[in-house]
Amino acid sequence: MSTATARVPEQAAQRRLPPGPSGLRFYFSLLRSPKNWLRFLGRLGKEYGDISFFRLFNVPICFVNRPDYIESVLVSGVSDFAKSKDYAPLKTLMGNGLLTSEGEFWRRQRKLVQPAFHRERIAAYGDVMVSYAESTIAGWRDAEMRDAHKDMMKLTLDIVAKTLFDADVTSDAVEVGEALEVAMERYSALAWLAVFLPPSVMAPWNWIFHKTLRRLDTIIYRIIRARRETNKDPGDLLSILLKAQAEDGSQTTDQQLRDEVMTLFLAGHETTANALAWTWYLLSLNPEAEARLHAELKEVLGGRSPRFEDLQRLRYTQMVVKESLRLFPPAWGVGRETLREIQLGEYRVPAGTNVFISQWTVQRDLRYFEQPEKFLPERWTDEFEKQLPKFAYFPFGGGPRVCVGASFALMEAALLLATIAQKYRLAVGPEHPVVPLASVTLRPKHGIRVRLQQRTV
Repeated sequence: MSTATARVPEQAAQRRLPPGPSGLRFYFSLLRSPKNWLRFLGRLGKEYGDISFFRLFNVPICFVNRPDYIESVLVSGVSDFAKSKDYAPLKTLMGNGLLTSEGEFWRRQRKLVQPAFHRERIAAYGDVMVSYAESTIAGWRDAEMRDAHKDMMKLTLDIVAKTLFDADVTSDAVEVGEALEVAMERYSALAWLAVFLPPSVMAPWNWIFHKTLRRLDTIIYRIIRARRETNKDPGDLLSILLKAQAEDGSQTTDQQLRDEVMTLFLAGHETTANALAWTWYLLSLNPEAEARLHAELKEVLGGRSPRFEDLQRLRYTQMVVKESLRLFPPAWGVGRETLREIQLGEYRVPAGTNVFISQWTVQRDLRYFEQPEKFLPERWTDEFEKQLPKFAYFPFGGGPRVCVGASFALMEAALLLATIAQKYRLAVGPEHPVVPLASVTLRPKHGIRVRLQQRTV
């Protein structure tokens, strides 16, 4: 177990709680925080340092933003924690899938899903990703105004459906996008309430997801039904799940399939779409980085379609993706709840405390990143990465529950960026408000409105 954390022995019971805010003014600012979580967490870090503690209606909450403490929560002391209560509304939407399940059931499902994301398998997805990207931009026109966020959501949805489930959901993309928009907006408020309200009080609020669930379930169950009827086995993730046998020999139920498909269907495209949307925004604001990206694409690809094998030469392209994930991490926060009293550094943290970690805050810390608010892809040299503390940068989480699709997402983001950036520049207008919304993922609240500028290779 890490030196940063340990279960608190009896003789250490008097060790102090971490510092933190209190008072009426604090409570009023805290109750407004669902509208601006990012600013609130940033303020906590600046005022109280690497760890802070407060109570909201007697519910203990601890905010941690130091790499070795984060390692203790996500890796070395993982058995001392469970998923925090703010995941409860997400479970209503995604069911008992890989993101929300725990214990032995989660371990079994993780083991089943893992092969679909092995390096050899995801390499074969590359051509599909590029093909869908090229089909998308074939309908674009020079000087046209578009919402880059919506376009990336539709594109990555099509890719996940095809690569993992061998399904065509192109005709459903608009409906899925609208349903997700509603779900994400409602989740941000409910997750906050779930931290300090008991499940019995929260349960009646689940009705607000029902219409969204019906729309998404119709699509998901259609994919499952079609596969069962055809009995086709293209070797994708859905085939793996269908063939899985429970310990008693029974087949995976449609409900279990639905939960896993829903989780990977939504999480698998939502995060990459957001990452790409923020990348277009950052490139538009930083023409020098954009010019360097385009120069690399011209040198390596010369106008042809990128392939998986090109990624090792597209170094700057991958640096752009890494830097975008640093500044605007789609998974912007991680929540856990202590199962017993623990010790973090010199502080004790009581049992039942909601421990919150924010990639947004840590990845903008001046101690680890020079000019942390600036978009500097060139910082991502091999030497820089080697000296960076492990949990100073963790856009895909860490420990046993690190994102199973991290390699898939990184490859997809780089290939789509290379494909699209060769053909178009996406220029964000100065009049368009770009506001981060900290919901399940970090989304642009008003989208990313851009004017297309066609390139000549």
